[in-house]
Amino acid sequence: MKRFVLDASVALAWFLDHPVSAYAIEIRQLLVDGAGAVVPALWHLEMANGLVVAERRKIIEADDLSLSLIRLEQLVIQTIETRSDFWSMRQALNTARGFLLSAYDSVYLETARATGIPLATLDKSLRAAAARAGVEVLR
Repeated sequence: MKRFVLDASVALAWFLDHPVSAYAIEIRQLLVDGAGAVVPALWHLEMANGLVVAERRKIIEADDLSLSLIRLEQLVIQTIETRSDFWSMRQALNTARGFLLSAYDSVYLETARATGIPLATLDKSLRAAAARAGVEVLR
């Protein structure tokens, strides 16, 4: 089974982008076809924050948010493995500084490095950092 680290940018695109990018659709299809996603524990908070901010900005309605949350919870049960690795402030800071990333994005990069599996992201800075770090980015 193919496994990859799933950045919140891709998963949020499934629910908030109109139209959804071809890349995000392809990643979702990998999951439907039996691939497994790996996420840092931070992913759950990023997803919740992305959805609540979208609701406040009127990008998504409350009913759609509830449906999105149900779909996400089903994905978590079926195809998403949550890693509980501890990333120290120092490690996140050093990776963020070294690759010009947010501390949050540095955790995705470090998760991909630690597991040795590819990264799925829509974030251009994270894609560039992954290339510099020798981490495969799903294309």
